[in-house]
Amino acid sequence: MRLIVLFICLACYSCGNTYYIVRHAEKAPVEAGASAMMASDPPLSPAGEQRAIELRQTLRGERIEHIFSTNFKRTLSTAQPLNEARGSTAIAIYSSKKDSMDLFIEKLKAIKKGNVLVVGHSNTIDDIANKLCGKTVVPGDLKETQYDNLFVVKRKGKKFVFTNKKYGAPTE
Repeated sequence: MRLIVLFICLACYSCGNTYYIVRHAEKAPVEAGASAMMASDPPLSPAGEQRAIELRQTLRGERIEHIFSTNFKRTLSTAQPLNEARGSTAIAIYSSKKDSMDLFIEKLKAIKKGNVLVVGHSNTIDDIANKLCGKTVVPGDLKETQYDNLFVVKRKGKKFVFTNKKYGAPTE
């Protein structure tokens, strides 16, 4: 009987995955006279490119099986080094619009196997972490100068446990 209880406990404990939620890395400044398209979708700066590499190094051993990003150069470029390291070409695109967020959270929660990286924006990653956890764990939007947060949400059965870690060069 003890063996059965132990097996059930181990099975429930292993029925979890981890979500890593980050803001895109540092973006390049928008030059005066840049087109509206360039102004709204700038690439990463050299510091941002370095941070994307550091994200890959930080998450390399975490068995990331799913990567989600918004469809912007800076978010896709933040996810790309890890995506290449895991030998994949597929980064799933999600919409960061408020009316799409609940559907996206349900999609994340439906992932029962494999760890997940979500790359978003200063005004959305708090919503993602909070909605996954079912409570406020990140009090609001990040400052425009904050890039080093690595929000970690571990699912353990039906429970979600939040941790805020840092990666790469410290920012404000």
